[in-house]
Amino acid sequence: MSNWQSGNVDVNGLRMHYTRTGGQKPPVVLAHGFSDDGLCWTPVAQLLESDYDVVMVDARGHGKSDDPEEGYSSADHAGDLAGVIKGLGLQRPAVLGHSMGAATAIMLAGVYPDLPRAILLEDPPAWWMPPPPDAATSRRPANFGSWIIKLKRMTREELIAQAHTDSPVWSEAELGPWADSKLRLSFRVLNRAGSPAQNQPELVRRITCPTLLITADPTRGSIVTPEAAQALQAFLPQVQVTHINDAGHNIRREQFARYMEVVKGFLAKV
Repeated sequence: MSNWQSGNVDVNGLRMHYTRTGGQKPPVVLAHGFSDDGLCWTPVAQLLESDYDVVMVDARGHGKSDDPEEGYSSADHAGDLAGVIKGLGLQRPAVLGHSMGAATAIMLAGVYPDLPRAILLEDPPAWWMPPPPDAATSRRPANFGSWIIKLKRMTREELIAQAHTDSPVWSEAELGPWADSKLRLSFRVLNRAGSPAQNQPELVRRITCPTLLITADPTRGSIVTPEAAQALQAFLPQVQVTHINDAGHNIRREQFARYMEVVKGFLAKV
């Protein structure tokens, strides 16, 4: 980590922060989930940096990136990520995203199909499926807001203890970055009204690059059901679906060794 670089790229009127392992190697961009930030990928980057130039980007409102009053849709995040990729001169990077970051990767590959070499999706929101009847209420940020307020009242040590209690299978390496990301998070990330607004099945059909979907167990909190995975394969014949058992939404944090085996194997092919 001591040789990692950090910096900023001016994108869409914002200063976007990134951390980069560097070197003349194939680039891999990592897009974090909601309320995390780039350094939450630290254990993943440490295992990839010998073979790849890993770029961990802080989404707007997260980490050390700027936090505008509004503009927190997946289209906004994808535009930011495209700007970082172009600003750093990355040549067709693979993009690995988790949750919100996986939604960003999908949007990026649909809107800018020539930009990513491949996308890897860790339990994304299943936009390509019809919304459930309660979708309108499930997108309301009130529950997120009270959760963020609760976390921001804690010290770093209290946050680490809370994460260890709530997620005892997470390694120690995950806890510090997770806690730090919550302390840096802007309340403005709650201004996500109306996201996503695009015609998602049509967007997904525009994706041309190799795609990996990593799924886990809905009974443990993962988003993508077997039916949703099959539906994505109908839209994207090239998608490879890999299921990892005994994990929920945070697949890499709960089954790290298996997750990295899957990710490294797919990257080696593309």
